Amino acid sequence: MISEADAALAALLRRELLDASRVQVVFDPPTKEWAAKRNGPAVNLFLYDIREDTRRRSSGLVPRFGDDGRVVARQTPPRIFRLFYLLSVWGQRAEDEHRLLGQLLDTLLVHDLVPPDLLPMAPSPVGLAVGLPPEDDRSFADVWSALGGELRPSIDVVLSLPIEAGRSKDAGPAIVAPLQVDLSDRDAAQPEIKPSEVKPPVDERKRVGRKRAARG
Repeated sequence: MISEADAALAALLRRELLDASRVQVVFDPPTKEWAAKRNGPAVNLFLYDIREDTRRRSSGLVPRFGDDGRVVARQTPPRIFRLFYLLSVWGQRAEDEHRLLGQLLDTLLVHDLVPPDLLPMAPSPVGLAVGLPPEDDRSFADVWSALGGELRPSIDVVLSLPIEAGRSKDAGPAIVAPLQVDLSDRDAAQPEIKPSEVKPPVDERKRVGRKRAARG
């Protein structure tokens, strides 16, 4: 699903803003070596971190329905993983880079979700967030430093990607007829109990015994 998320994010930018013949969308680490070999303007979407959103983890089983609306299987709920992309623009002049970076920000802010037609195989909607502050244990400067490059203006793009977890279990056959219980032989099946065979409760037997002892 990660490669599909990459393709969906690139397709969204190309469809709403970028001219594919002029601007490349790449996912390579934006190192000095990559920058030196770059040909033409590019938008770099570097996937630098993947983390599960444990706050949204749920338990139990969720039903899967067939075309006829009946439950065909049950499966554990999808787990939500957050994909962190470092979006940067590479061109000839800083002014051109900033202009395109602003246009990309305007385009992404319109969407809270990745359009479903770009990720039809996702089990549930894929969230899209822009400009979130970095996690407590890192900063954008640390990411650029780890890449061995100079700090550049960039946008943090986060996709909340649902990924299937566990195996599905097939549901049993559907009940198509009402349950029927035959009670016609119920009385015959019960053995006859005579009144003399019925023993009183233990407490009652003790009470009767005490009365007999008092009379004697």
